[in-house]
Amino acid sequence: MPQVTLTVNGKQHTVEVEGRTLLVELLREKLGLTGTHVGCDTSQCGACVVHVNGESVKSCTMLALQADGAGVTTIEGLAAADGTLHPMQEMFREHHALQCGFCTPGMVMSAIDLVNSHPQGITEKEIREGLEGNLCRCTGYHNIVKAIAAAHPLMHARAAE
Repeated sequence: MPQVTLTVNGKQHTVEVEGRTLLVELLREKLGLTGTHVGCDTSQCGACVVHVNGESVKSCTMLALQADGAGVTTIEGLAAADGTLHPMQEMFREHHALQCGFCTPGMVMSAIDLVNSHPQGITEKEIREGLEGNLCRCTGYHNIVKAIAAAHPLMHARAAE
């Protein structure tokens, strides 16, 4: 069986996988990182979004072998070692941008990439358009949009430090 070596949340792993193993399966089943969810199996809901080399990827559409040599960040890798939440996580909490929480990990990961790609500022329209690949069945998106807008200045201030 082929092996894949990747760095997940700062820790290197070498894992045997079948050629058809999806990245989401490797994360959940082989590495026990169950914060990345499988929602639709068709790449439409965004519950499985992780960062691969710093960019949002739907891990249900990427083969684990395609991530060989890559750096992967999951929702479990966002908080600081002391437990301090990432600014996006904190704003989701503060703005009540979750209900059942199923979509939240993928939504947060997509939102971070979205904010990072708009360093000069982001409008509500850009946020809503940027979230088109993520589905939430509970919140109606209003508080998610507010949380992302609130996280933008925090994330860019932290990046400037």
